[in-house]
Order: sequence, then C-alpha cells, then structure tokens
Amino acid sequence: MDVLMPQLGETVAEGKITKWFKAAGDKVAPGDNLFEIETDKTSMEVPATEAGVLAEVRVLAGEIAPVGAVVGVIAGDGAAVKPAAAASPAAAAPPPKALAAPARLPAAPATAIAPPPPPQPAVALDPFQAVRTPERNFGPARLASGVAVSPLARRLAAEAGIDLARLKPSGAHGRILARDVESAIGAPAVRPAAGATAAKVKALYEPGSYEEVPLDMMRRTIAARLIEAKQTIPHFYLTADMTIERLVAVREEANASAIKGADGEPAFRLSVNDFVIKAWARALQQVPAANAVWAEDRILRFRHSDIGVAVAIEGGLITPLVRQAEAKPLMAISAEMRDLAERARARRLKPHEYQGGASAISNLGMYDIREFSAIINPPHATILAVGAGERRPVESEDGIRFVSKMTVTLSCDHRVVDGALGAELLGAFRHLIERPVGLMV
Repeated sequence: MDVLMPQLGETVAEGKITKWFKAAGDKVAPGDNLFEIETDKTSMEVPATEAGVLAEVRVLAGEIAPVGAVVGVIAGDGAAVKPAAAASPAAAAPPPKALAAPARLPAAPATAIAPPPPPQPAVALDPFQAVRTPERNFGPARLASGVAVSPLARRLAAEAGIDLARLKPSGAHGRILARDVESAIGAPAVRPAAGATAAKVKALYEPGSYEEVPLDMMRRTIAARLIEAKQTIPHFYLTADMTIERLVAVREEANASAIKGADGEPAFRLSVNDFVIKAWARALQQVPAANAVWAEDRILRFRHSDIGVAVAIEGGLITPLVRQAEAKPLMAISAEMRDLAERARARRLKPHEYQGGASAISNLGMYDIREFSAIINPPHATILAVGAGERRPVESEDGIRFVSKMTVTLSCDHRVVDGALGAELLGAFRHLIERPVGLMV
C-alpha cells in the first residue's frame, strides 16, 4: 500500500515530514503512528490504516512533499525492505524550488518489493485526505465534485487562497490547469523566478551585511494570503473610541468572585478580550447582514457568529475559531480561548478549528498599541482591530476628568459591508461593550 502525504485542509498543497516513528523494516499495525507532518498551520501524527511492514521510506524527515505524493510503502510480512538512505531522488520529495513545476518531475521507479503487489488505488490515511485517482506520486487530485486538478494548479491555488471549486476548468476532460488559477487571481501566465527576484534584492546590499532567513511554509502562506487580501478585497476602515469604565469594573468584580480550587487557583479569569469576543459575536447577531462573506456570485449569511481570534505564534500567526460565540458564557469563551491558543502555539490545531468563520478579531492591546488597521483574512468580510485600554481626558460639566477608553478599528469588505452597515455594526458593538452586564447573561 502506498503511504500518501495527506491533505490537511482544502488550501494545503504540501507538507513537511518532521519525524518518522517507524523505520524501514519495522512492523506496523492499524493505528500505529507512522510519521509526523507540519503544514503552514499545524502539526500532526499520521497513523497507518493497514498492517504490514514499512518496506520503504521515500521522503525523509526534514523534506517537503506535495499532497498526494507517495512518502512510503507498506508491504506484507516477508517483503524486501528498501532502506531509507537508498531511496532514489526521483521517489523522494522534491526540494522546494522544484515544487514550482511538479508536473515535470519523472515518475517514481517501481518499488523494491518482491513479489510486486498488484496495482491498487492509493489509500487515504486521514479523514481530510483529498479524493485521489489511482495515479501514483504526482498525478492529479480530484475535488469532491470529481473535477481533476493539476498539481501546479493545486499549488498556485493554495498559495493565493483560491477556492478550486469555483473555477471553470479549461483543460482537457474538464481538468483545472494553472492558467485557470492565474486567471482567477489576475496573475500573468509567466512570472519571474523567485531566485531572480532574490538576486536582484540582494544586489542592493553589501555581501555579509545581512543574514538570509529561508521562508517556512507558514510565512509563505501568510505572504500569499495578505497579497490576495489587499489586491482583491476593497477595504475601508471605521474607527471608534469606546468607554470601558464599566467593563473594567465588571471584569474585576467577576474575577474577584471566582471560587478557588484545591490548588489555590481561581476557577476562571476573564480577560478584556473575552468580553470583546462575546460582544462582537452578539453585535453580528444584531446586524445579521454583516455576518456574511463574499462568495463571488453570491453572499453567504450565517446563522451563528463563528469568531476567529488572531494568535501570535513562532514564525507568524493563526486564527482559531470560537464557534457560536454568541451563545457561550464568558467563562466558556475564556477557557476555550486558552485551550485554542496553547494548541495553536504547539501547532496542534485541527483544520476545522481555524477554517471558516465570517469575521475575526486582532487585539494588540497587550502590546500597548493604541490603534491600528488590520487586513481582512479571506474569506471573511470584516476584522476588528482592538487597541489598548488607557486613561484619557474627557470634558464634562464638572471640567476635565479621566476615563478608561479603548479605540477599535473595523476593516470592511465593501462588496459585503457598506459604510452605513459597518457603522451600524460598530455601534452595536459599542453599545454592548459599554454595558457589559448584558454580556454576563
């Protein structure tokens, strides 16, 4: 049985094997972890689905392979074993530069298993695995609809955040090709090689005056998605100041009332961000026309508020989702966010925990940032940028007094949210933030 690089999410085009738990010649049983993979978003162990012997390791630890590539072979007991060190370059994962055109790679040689097993379709190792054709190695994948997609098209779509299901195929037999993806993102058919661009930039600086930091999968994906967002989403921004005197008081009182456990730690500790998540989820319920995303030929409006919350991790950031946040108590939101943030930093999130949603929150208040404008995370139509709470002077009948204020900036996709609708949404959020007792029930 061919062991394939699994698909972890619709936009993931490749994975990096960070560790093999089994060596060539080891026996494996269903459920045994074979290897660990890392994508731009997460890391996870991949288990075996069949019993046998790991007869061949084709992609070594530290190497990258596209989704669907054969990374190893499981055979029956008594089969010949091909050591990992002897794996041919053609069968192993190509280096990152070669991935730009996987269709040109030579086909992998026949496995060194004796006797050779009869041809059979590749078997998926993971519930997120894409539907595969019987082709080996770098053959085309198929969407759930049955439409074939070339490897290069799959890679370009992943880098640009393009939904392949929305593209019109132009290839033979209804196959989606690279030119279909490039047409969708408005890219030219021929682009300069990355190496040539890097050489041009490096020529501007004195050799030895800088350190080259190779891009990992997360940073490359972030770059591609941010370019897509700024080039294809018509952003506009709305900024408002909010008084958080009552929110701060309610939060302090709630935390002071938390029951302490046997270890002396309180049962919960609410943060300002927990109130922001709940208030933003409720605001989207009150202004349902803004609880939506752009889907090219239509707008999708959602029944629940699934809120993405930006979490900084080593090398980048990820936006896990608090689903149906409008219906969850603040204590539940607080506990869920702590769990999601911890697993995000360990790259242990599952795709369904960070894919989807209609809006997101980016809070830089803990870094003492007063205000900023965030870039919308496709396919979301809005993102709320939250600044630090601070004491500011305010004029009143009795003269100048100081109150706690917080500045937020709402970034909107003008295709979905017009100015008046965005202002209504921000007004609903302000009403909830400035009357926080309502968020406790």
